[in-house]
Amino acid sequence: MITTLLSFFFLSSTIALEPVDLWTERNGTVGPGDQCTCEAFLPGSTFPMGELVQLEQTAAQISHKLELEIVKVEMFDSKLTIYMEKVANLTVLIKIMEDDPDSYSELYIQEVKIQIKQVEALILELQASIQTSYTVLITIRKEITSMIVVLTRLETKYDKNLVLVTRREYIKLQQKLEECERRHNEIFNPNIGSCNHGGISRLSKPIISQLNANLNAGYTYGGWGKDSKPLPGSENMYWYSASTDTLVRYVSVYTDYYSLIMRQEKKTYDLYAPNRDWRGVGNNHIIRNNTLYYQFSNPFSMAKYNMTSQTAEYRVVPKASNRFSYHYSANQNLDFAADETGLWVTYATEDSKGKLVLGKIDEAAFALKEVWQTSVFKPSVGNTFMVCGVLYATRSVDIHTEEIFYMYDTRTRKENYVSIPFEKFQENYVYLDYNPTDQKLYMYNRGYYVSYHVWFNQNNQTNKPQLLI
Repeated sequence: MITTLLSFFFLSSTIALEPVDLWTERNGTVGPGDQCTCEAFLPGSTFPMGELVQLEQTAAQISHKLELEIVKVEMFDSKLTIYMEKVANLTVLIKIMEDDPDSYSELYIQEVKIQIKQVEALILELQASIQTSYTVLITIRKEITSMIVVLTRLETKYDKNLVLVTRREYIKLQQKLEECERRHNEIFNPNIGSCNHGGISRLSKPIISQLNANLNAGYTYGGWGKDSKPLPGSENMYWYSASTDTLVRYVSVYTDYYSLIMRQEKKTYDLYAPNRDWRGVGNNHIIRNNTLYYQFSNPFSMAKYNMTSQTAEYRVVPKASNRFSYHYSANQNLDFAADETGLWVTYATEDSKGKLVLGKIDEAAFALKEVWQTSVFKPSVGNTFMVCGVLYATRSVDIHTEEIFYMYDTRTRKENYVSIPFEKFQENYVYLDYNPTDQKLYMYNRGYYVSYHVWFNQNNQTNKPQLLI
């Protein structure tokens, strides 16, 4: 590139910034032995090629730094998942030891202590690495800012064509930096509650917390997660409900994640009593504003159980059919979901011939206030969830892989077929819901608590470099 620029430099060095007389004419005749001479004027302001060479070298160095940082961000993502699993396993192990301390030798206890110290050291090392990476990104941004100042000055003072190739390299660097910063912020600074994005870009690997609170893999039907609109003081609350069949009767709540994992300090609500039967069916229930939303058993309808007042009520969903369930489980006819924009329910009707229908629920009136018709056949779908007013549907790819294959935007009434694969813990699962308070997907998979981090395509175009060609 330098050779090309030098050639162009010599060809263009006779072009001044202001009009000048480049040639001095001499009138006269030339004899047989004389030479024809002329005088050429070269501008005194020449292009500073040294600065351009220095910029190229700096750009190459920054590009190498960014490649290293991008690799680090991917590594941080993997380590976070691994460390969370280690902490969860150690937590369970310590609880078991506390319940029966006499069954463990001093040597075994020392071994567990060493494991705890190792995890602690790993976490401290990761924290230091994250801070170092963040500092490097700030330094790189300052270097690129300095580069654009120099490039702008060269463009203003000299012919822009000489700087064009280098500016293209700068644009690539800036885009690479912004991608690295975006990935860094996705992991460590998620923009909770914001819908300023272009939809889901990918999911993390599955985070397997542990077997359910009943310690029974036979409890294959159910769900777990957090309140999507928690009451003040209940922001850390988790809930769990499961059974050996699709009947919904018990719901347990825990003060925080530690209590859930340690199976302690729970409060259990029973939807059945001799004088009333509020039980439901399916695996599509959620908790929002300390209220359980679920599919009522009889009559077939949507129901809500207020855990504060411990009262229930139900509403029949117009035209909803109980003949169309999801692919993985029966009785999943009414599927509740909550996102940044409110409360939703998906179902199918005879009129839609089994195709998914999406309804927005007026929470105060507990009634549908708007309905959207989709073109996707519900029995072919693994599950659905809502994010920022967009419906996402999944299906199986193979025994290890699930795929988000369909999305419907309620704002534009447009649907799209996409492919966002993600890893499954086990082949079949019965529960999948998004929670806007932490931007995670919660899955109940063959009796295990499983979750995923959700990452989004970014829409923000502020301060984006403008392509020149």
